[in-house]
Amino acid sequence: MRSYSIKRGHKPDLNALIKKYFGVEGDVEKGMDFEVEGIGKIHMKKEKNSLLIETEPVPSKSASVDIIKRWNDFLFDATGRTAKERKKLMEKEMLGK
Repeated sequence: MRSYSIKRGHKPDLNALIKKYFGVEGDVEKGMDFEVEGIGKIHMKKEKNSLLIETEPVPSKSASVDIIKRWNDFLFDATGRTAKERKKLMEKEMLGK
């Protein structure tokens, strides 16, 4: 499971973003499960100021560039952080700083 911190002051409507990008309705505060072609099964839950996401890739299906771009666009809108910023935060957490 991966934790994505939401940028301070950024208050997205996560349920609306999930519906916009993936066409799925639910309550991310309680946790929700859905499947996206090219990504696989996704479990998503908001806890405090973080978005917890667990993905289970579907075997033998390849992700196209469009799907990866849509996923990164969703994460940017949801967290307020670019892929580069998310990578830096992840590296910082891995090093324990």
